[in-house]
Amino acid sequence: MKTRFTREEIRSFAQLSPFELKDKFIQIATAVQEDQPGQKGTTTRAMLNAGRGNPNWIATGPREAFYALGYFALEESRRVWTADNLGGMPENKDIAARFDSWIRRHPELPGVEMLDRCVDLAVERFGFDRDAYVHELTDAITGDNYPVPDRMLVHAEQVVRGYIGDEMFDRRPPADNLSLFATEGGTAAMCYIFDSLMQNGILKKGDKIALMTPVFTPYIEIPELDTFEFEVVDVKASLFSEAGVREWRYPEEEVAKLADPAVKMVCIVNPSNPPSLALSERVTGQIKHIVDTSNPNLLIVTDDVYGTFVPGFRSIAADVPRNTLLVYSYSKHYGCTGWRLGVIGLHDDNVIDEMIADLPQAQKDRLAKRYGTLTLEPEHIRFIDRLVADSRCVALNHTAGLSLPQQVMMSLFSLFDMLDEGQAYKEELRHIVHRRLDLLLEGAQMKISDDAGRAAYYIELDLLAEAERVHGKDFADFLRNTYEPVDPLFRLAEQTSVVLLNGGGFDGPEWSVRVSLANLDDLDYLKIGHHLRTVFDQYAEEWRAGKN
Repeated sequence: MKTRFTREEIRSFAQLSPFELKDKFIQIATAVQEDQPGQKGTTTRAMLNAGRGNPNWIATGPREAFYALGYFALEESRRVWTADNLGGMPENKDIAARFDSWIRRHPELPGVEMLDRCVDLAVERFGFDRDAYVHELTDAITGDNYPVPDRMLVHAEQVVRGYIGDEMFDRRPPADNLSLFATEGGTAAMCYIFDSLMQNGILKKGDKIALMTPVFTPYIEIPELDTFEFEVVDVKASLFSEAGVREWRYPEEEVAKLADPAVKMVCIVNPSNPPSLALSERVTGQIKHIVDTSNPNLLIVTDDVYGTFVPGFRSIAADVPRNTLLVYSYSKHYGCTGWRLGVIGLHDDNVIDEMIADLPQAQKDRLAKRYGTLTLEPEHIRFIDRLVADSRCVALNHTAGLSLPQQVMMSLFSLFDMLDEGQAYKEELRHIVHRRLDLLLEGAQMKISDDAGRAAYYIELDLLAEAERVHGKDFADFLRNTYEPVDPLFRLAEQTSVVLLNGGGFDGPEWSVRVSLANLDDLDYLKIGHHLRTVFDQYAEEWRAGKN
């Protein structure tokens, strides 16, 4: 059954961002549901929206610890000053002893044991003064101060650095110190990086940058803004297996594009979005060789939000630390997209600070004026701190920084990961997404490549490649010549109320579709697979009918 939309209408909708196009599919699916009412106000089928990556799980243990900490903080506040609903600011002196006493007096409170273990772990692993750390947590969850330091709380930065070392660097961090800037999620981190690189003259309007594609759509759309107008070089994941299955891996000749010194920066989502594969050691090694030889000032922005879903994951920031800005968000692993918890990581020994020091004098004078209200020696401000200042238009640097309760939540998520329960939680998430992937493929009767680096948070299915693999080139040509690449998504929305995203919007193959494996119940993916196979078979029947 064909879609009711004309090819011209579909072509016009395909110009939208995949996330905006998704809203159109939701409208279609909802309208069809309303046209097919079931008994007693129900509908005959539920809409299955696998278009967005917001997970349907949350980490409960660290949240309980957070809420328990809030009760202790209020007790500390009332200890200082009590008048109806008015309290004081928690005091540092002897606060650890009061915390230990409070823990003993409230064993029944959910989260108390987890909170106590997190504090003990932090003090033992990082050598914190217990009073200083408990006070930081208590004052921060109260939210009664501006963030000081503005880039990130002292203890929180050390805890998160430990987490990054464990999970992003496979417990083998580089020797040099990694400085962190806590941001309002990974999205804010992206915006701050692009802006500060421009403000500091490291990138200029019209510069050539590279994207490892397919890639998260904002990395495609931001460079096109009139603020940047970058010339974009696509490094395409275009390898196929001998069986004709797309591998979503980068050929050597594609990665070699980064050797051109005119390419100032490359943006990587690792593991990739949508293919959801971690960068291979071969590609990491090739990029490292390029940096060591032909393009030593190549900047690497690596967005590693899905790294925890791959066993033994190691960010390229660990192997090429001097050139890499690391972006990480807690949103997917902990089911906390609404918390907006992200960090930018930059090693203290980095090429960006060197490039700023080597700018022409006129540029240095301009930057000295820009940051001159912050210090008498603005030339010594590191790039990681310029990011903070630029995030608040410099003038509001004194009020910059992620809110303190958010930094506490980030710290507790990090410490939870260092406990046995956190590691068990991580393994369970991996099982969940791979189980959903297996069910999707069972229903769709489609094959993907075996890959140890698969995060399985998303899957990108190349329908045209599958068409050629199953029925041959004539069938693939029929699809290409007869329909728009997003036609299958319109059919899915109309016929089955299934909402997926178009892979072409991520600079992937035009006939590919992205399925999020994170946000629906397990058996829903079996249903989505069946519906996808039904639509695929419809095209095959039309093709066979046309041949007769």
